[in-house]
Amino acid sequence: MKGVILAGGLGTRLYPLTKVTNKHLLPVYNKPMIYYPIETIVKTGIQELLIVTGGNDAGHFLRLLGNGKEFGLRRINYTYQQGEGGIADALSLAELFCGGEKLCVVLGDNIIEKDVIHAAQAFERQEKGAKLLLKEIPDPKRFGVPVFEGDRIIRIEEKPKRPRSRYAVTGIYFYDSRVFEIIRTLKPSGRGELEITDVNNAYIERGEMTWEVLDGWWTDAGTLDSLLLAGDLVSGKGGSHST
Repeated sequence: MKGVILAGGLGTRLYPLTKVTNKHLLPVYNKPMIYYPIETIVKTGIQELLIVTGGNDAGHFLRLLGNGKEFGLRRINYTYQQGEGGIADALSLAELFCGGEKLCVVLGDNIIEKDVIHAAQAFERQEKGAKLLLKEIPDPKRFGVPVFEGDRIIRIEEKPKRPRSRYAVTGIYFYDSRVFEIIRTLKPSGRGELEITDVNNAYIERGEMTWEVLDGWWTDAGTLDSLLLAGDLVSGKGGSHST
């Protein structure tokens, strides 16, 4: 299995902090934000990583991360997303890197307390399809929200006004190599982007989606409030709250 971190976008919700650098290079307590998803992937035993970046400051990643040896990786690869085509569009750039292997995909602003080793091992044993990591949170309206029928997910609703469950889809995904075939069938959403929720729903329709609940706290760091919360959680000052 290979690792992919999606760290593109313009980070407009964090302006003016992102006026001078990519949001994934901003500090979260004592480390740059991008360190946390890298560490999440490294803990699974993955040795090869691709970082998909974009915007005006892509070269900063290379200066900061180099070839990945500092993290115990065999190598870090880099690719560049033109514009803001969405998460699924960014993931499509990993097809050559994937080389037919399974992928662990982490959004570059996702920070977790523990690890995803169990989920990675379970997905390695999964014959085909995809796996999502969910987290129960007080107000999941800002995220993709799973709709359940028993213990089976029947669809993901993107940013619903009235969530059908208290779970959010975290920005940690496991896919087989057929994810790129699915992305090629997608049409842009109303935002003009290729949505990762549409990818996940395609796997659900095929009956090939599994899920687990993420252990420990989780947050993104894509807004000023969640960036502050992330720093508090990492430093131990934020209690046990999730996002």
